[in-house]
Amino acid sequence: MTDIYSGASASPATPPGGRVSDLYRAVWRWHFYAGLLILPFMITLSVTGAIYLFRDEIDTRVHADFMRVTPIEEQRLAPSEIIAAALEAQPGTAVKYIDPPAPDRSTEITVQPENGDRMAVYVNQYDGTVLEVRPDRSTFAFTVRYLHSFRFFGATPRKIIEIAGGFSIILVATGIFLWWPRGQNGGVVTVRGKPARRVFWRDLHAVTGLFTGAFIVFLTITGMPWSSVWGTKVNEWANGSNFGYPSGLRIDVPMSEEHLDHVAKTSWTLEQARIPETIPPETAMPPVGIDAAVAAFETLGLHRGFSVALPKTAEGVYSGSVYPDDLSQQRVVHLDQYTGKPLIDLSYADYGPLGRWLEFGINTHMGQTFGTANQIVLLLACIGIVLLAVSAAVMWWKRRPARRLGVPPRPSDRKVMTGLLVILCLGAALFPLTGMVLLAMIALDLMAQQIGRRRRAQSA
Repeated sequence: MTDIYSGASASPATPPGGRVSDLYRAVWRWHFYAGLLILPFMITLSVTGAIYLFRDEIDTRVHADFMRVTPIEEQRLAPSEIIAAALEAQPGTAVKYIDPPAPDRSTEITVQPENGDRMAVYVNQYDGTVLEVRPDRSTFAFTVRYLHSFRFFGATPRKIIEIAGGFSIILVATGIFLWWPRGQNGGVVTVRGKPARRVFWRDLHAVTGLFTGAFIVFLTITGMPWSSVWGTKVNEWANGSNFGYPSGLRIDVPMSEEHLDHVAKTSWTLEQARIPETIPPETAMPPVGIDAAVAAFETLGLHRGFSVALPKTAEGVYSGSVYPDDLSQQRVVHLDQYTGKPLIDLSYADYGPLGRWLEFGINTHMGQTFGTANQIVLLLACIGIVLLAVSAAVMWWKRRPARRLGVPPRPSDRKVMTGLLVILCLGAALFPLTGMVLLAMIALDLMAQQIGRRRRAQSA
């Protein structure tokens, strides 16, 4: 096996000599480091992301026994009757009513028991049959979603997503530099050789990276809004400080301390939006009730599949929200629980420019904006990312030195390495967690170099 420090045969491509060669080595070295750190996470994100693209199609098949019903429109029960059936099967307090997105889908009621976590109760809205009682957000699609976001493992592991996102952009930038043709005829947009040869895997890696690089950057940037540090700060910047609503939106109603994200599924832009309060009437007046509230939301034109968070206190409101594939139909409406009148009615058109752009990116990231074509294109991108990771591993395995990690050689000109590190750090400054890990890696790399020099000096 040829040692990687012995010459050009070890490199992905043989660049011209001189300072360009030093720069090439420096870029290759950090491309290797970035890949070594995040490729396993990119495989995980790609596989789970590819599955989640088809969440509705998969969920309605996997859970067809309680998600699908036979429509009998003339027999559809009132929301209050559906909730009563759910509470009979699962005692507790109903906190959310989810309108079925289609006539052949069941109605979901979220119930908070006296003890324990929330439960999801699926009811046939035509005859009141309770089809399933299970922990809230425990369907196959939600499980895949939590695996994809690392939310399944707690708050701290989720920060890995932000770190991996920043390094994936470094991978793309350094990969483009390594791919750039330098007088070579093959391996630019075609794959040479056969799988038994390392050049085949080198070309497969380079060409796949060429066609998937833009998707990696897009998925990274549009996935960052969910990150713990970067996403929070950008959310504050995009939406101003007006109770978490888009900057410039006038709100003239009393606001509670509760956030919309705590009571219902919401868009990224409105995660920190505070929920308004109802002012109880001076004279005794009963709430309008869930039946009137749902009827009001239907009259207001909320897209089918909307959810209604039920008021918990005398000052609470009925919060209707829906986020369909069509961005223009995104909407949040809060109703006064005593009069049934809207207190806040907010749609996608009310978001600020940055909020609208980010919501478009998020919607596309989830495979929703352009329908089936959106799903298929991103599925191919996910397959490409997995192929990138696999080809990188095979390529490294075929060229690795015996009993050594096979880190690409350092450039002989330290100025080249220093300049590259400055550029990397400036880029990582946009993603704080990535920057912290990058600084730690630089420190470890310098320590390893120092130890290597001492060993060589002692053996000389």
